[in-house]
Amino acid sequence: MALIVQKYGGTSVGNIERIKNVARRVARTYNEGNQVVVVLSAMSGETNRLVGLCNEASEFPIGREYDVVISTGEQVTIGLLSIVLKEMGHKAKSFMGHQVPVVTDSQFGSARIESIDPKRMRDELDRGVIVVVAGFQGIDPEGNITTLGRGGSDTTAVALAAALKADLCEIYTDVDGVYTTDPNICHEARKLKKVSYDEMLEMASLGAKVLQTRSVEFAKKYEVPVMVRSSFNDAEGTLVCKEDREMEKVVVSGITYNKNEAKISVLRVPDRPGIAAKLFRPLTESGMNIDMIVQNISHDAHTDLTFTVSKEDFKRALKLVQETAGQIEARDVIGDPNIAKVSIVGAGMRSHAGVASRMFEVMSKEGINIQMISTSEIKISIVIDVKYTELAVRVLHEAFGLGKGEIMEEAQA
Repeated sequence: MALIVQKYGGTSVGNIERIKNVARRVARTYNEGNQVVVVLSAMSGETNRLVGLCNEASEFPIGREYDVVISTGEQVTIGLLSIVLKEMGHKAKSFMGHQVPVVTDSQFGSARIESIDPKRMRDELDRGVIVVVAGFQGIDPEGNITTLGRGGSDTTAVALAAALKADLCEIYTDVDGVYTTDPNICHEARKLKKVSYDEMLEMASLGAKVLQTRSVEFAKKYEVPVMVRSSFNDAEGTLVCKEDREMEKVVVSGITYNKNEAKISVLRVPDRPGIAAKLFRPLTESGMNIDMIVQNISHDAHTDLTFTVSKEDFKRALKLVQETAGQIEARDVIGDPNIAKVSIVGAGMRSHAGVASRMFEVMSKEGINIQMISTSEIKISIVIDVKYTELAVRVLHEAFGLGKGEIMEEAQA
């Protein structure tokens, strides 16, 4: 008997017929002799609808009451799936985040999981019950409802799998695995059989929408094997697991892009200790994530500083930076929401030279200006004008031999 955690996204539970399809898949896994925990998102579009209502009620609807509203979508889907499973003759029981409990910090809208008590779930599993848990939800030490941020149901699923020491965590979505890039803009994109935690972590953080970043962090920390599969077919998915030697042979595994980025530049910032801390502190205290940061060489004791934030945070970030800029005597603040980040990712980049230069040459050949550059051991990211996103992805995908029937390995490069 294996213990399997299955997570189904919004499109998989978008209506009653799809919920019944999920129930049949869950029942099949259970009937094979497995214990099953199911984690569900809200119906597709429901969280956006709830967020829209909050935005109508307030310009910046953040905080405790915001989480009370947007967490309600998952309650509907777990109840409906449990009803369907019972109608099929199975024992099923739904749990909201606070009933597990999934204990988080008090950062409303993007809370982080601090602990999970698996006892109640184990007791139900031992009784032969299919446990159905609301993704995205938690509860802080004061008893307030919290949410884990967009894509938080992935994090819930992997965290539950870690707490239960599950044999496998299956993430069911509307795609049947992890591809070398988005098949919607590059028809030559190829599905990967497996990808390392580090590669998946980079891909997720850089815009690949298959898995949420924090879910991959959990998977890596607790070595939870994660299978990404489609809920609409039985095709073999992509296994996210520990890196092996075969993975290291591939120079570049995938090309990602993210149009949900905006750029803020602070001009003629006084170049002295403590200025950067003063500039970014209000953003951090507001719960915003800063992505890429570039600071120019100092001239006349002044420098320019540019960074990126998500489009959702752009207006709020711009307002905070403009307020701080006056305090630190910066000359001006410029915002640009029309950018995109394009990245190449691959474990083999650790041991192979010339990847960056090839990427830059390809961009130059296509006349695409690079505005910012960021690197790590296994990725290179560039910021470009958003209108060139699809072109950049396609030409990089071709340049690094990622198409169907192709693979660029260290020995061939």
